[in-house]
Amino acid sequence: MSWDQEEVNESRERVQREIAKRRARGEPLLALEAPQKSRKLSQTFWGQAWCQNLETWSHYEARLPRGRSYLRQGQVLDLTLEPGTVSAVVSGGELYDTLIHIRPLEPAHWQDIVQASQGQVNSLLDLLTGKLGDGLLQIVSDPETGLFPRPAEIRFDCSCPDHADLCKHASAVLYGVGVLLDTRPELLFTLRGVDQTDLLSSASASSAASLNQNNGELKDTDLSALFGIDLAE
Repeated sequence: MSWDQEEVNESRERVQREIAKRRARGEPLLALEAPQKSRKLSQTFWGQAWCQNLETWSHYEARLPRGRSYLRQGQVLDLTLEPGTVSAVVSGGELYDTLIHIRPLEPAHWQDIVQASQGQVNSLLDLLTGKLGDGLLQIVSDPETGLFPRPAEIRFDCSCPDHADLCKHASAVLYGVGVLLDTRPELLFTLRGVDQTDLLSSASASSAASLNQNNGELKDTDLSALFGIDLAE
């Protein structure tokens, strides 16, 4: 066995010991499961649109492939989305705590999107599954004026020694958001600090209350039936 391979093995064992210690302290450290056999990391409109937005950031393109690799290898743990922040632990040579700050949408910007959506969103379910007209899809996914953040609205904070603006660990976390949005699309609105029910027509707003009581979660739903597509490769 080469010295390099011994170092790799020692590093992996050290990381596993640290994971065990932190789990013993009550941290779940659950890996985010990403598709292994699919070329696409995300399978639904919101997840794919998030990832496509990342790939418009041309000055980060050299950093993005390593992030996808880390995510597919199950190295993104405890990914959490809250208003204005994305946090995770990423397993590399060590365990790295990664925090991404994302500026909330400006109220005037959000109101422009709300006005443009009037009469176009029939239900909260249609919104969360991306069943929207072409015009509205273009509005919400526009890289400059849509729902997705621009690089100027993001600040990265990772405990790794890489001093680059976007390290591979933060890149993995960003792609992890796209995977998470496949089953929790409502978290995009939470992250940007806006209320998705603002986009509903007045006739359908009352029907959103029952879904909101369950936080709009889709994780226990049969996604193949819900989205009307075959998610299997």
